[in-house]
Amino acid sequence: APEGDRGPRHSQKCLQDSSGSMQAPAAGAMSHERAGCPSLRSLTEDCMRLNPSFAGIALRSLLAVDLWASKRLGVCAAEGSAWGGARPLMKVVEVSGHGLPWLLGTAYGLCQSDSAATREVLLNLLFALLLDLVLVAVVKGLVKRRRPTHNKMDMFVTISVDKYSFPSGHATRAALVCRFVLHHLVLAVPLRVLVVLWALIVGISRVMLGRHNVTDVLFGLFLGYALYSVVEYCWLSPLSAPALFALWSS
Repeated sequence: APEGDRGPRHSQKCLQDSSGSMQAPAAGAMSHERAGCPSLRSLTEDCMRLNPSFAGIALRSLLAVDLWASKRLGVCAAEGSAWGGARPLMKVVEVSGHGLPWLLGTAYGLCQSDSAATREVLLNLLFALLLDLVLVAVVKGLVKRRRPTHNKMDMFVTISVDKYSFPSGHATRAALVCRFVLHHLVLAVPLRVLVVLWALIVGISRVMLGRHNVTDVLFGLFLGYALYSVVEYCWLSPLSAPALFALWSS
């Protein structure tokens, strides 16, 4: 075709591509780019490639690996999963790390205890459990990460914020209780090993059941471990909180 005929058509096609009024197939877009008329989408992608954010790329890569690993490790997410037969056992582990049994058991022990030293330990454990619940709920509400798509919403006693995944409340509680028990109870070495194994199994079970992604559990374990240091720093005693101890002693 004559140069004068090809120019107007080419310019019109470029204007149409740039305005977004006509979308050409991928091959057509490539031909336009070769002809010197790149599409707006290709320009944006080129800019991202020329000036990428290292932090953004690293974060997206981490999330992709996290989702992939969580999907592969969710072997008890359903009855038909690879390890579906172990799902009832994993749900028992789930209950053992739930906040409700720990709160009720600690409160009952406080009411039944007649030892001042025991009441002090149990009162601080109750304080730690309540602090853990509040902190996890706040972080979940701020992050608002949805649970894995392969999770079955048949969890034991949930509240509205439990629809979110990050961090794992079971993992934070397991790490917190583990450190608390190891520091304030005199246990034989085999029992101490069992306590640590229980905390690890609770964390692993969250991924196996499909409840959480791997990073939810890892951050939860770290948060619970660090939270114990806060509890120790704010330790309640008859000297620091006499009214509270008088209430439980009466």
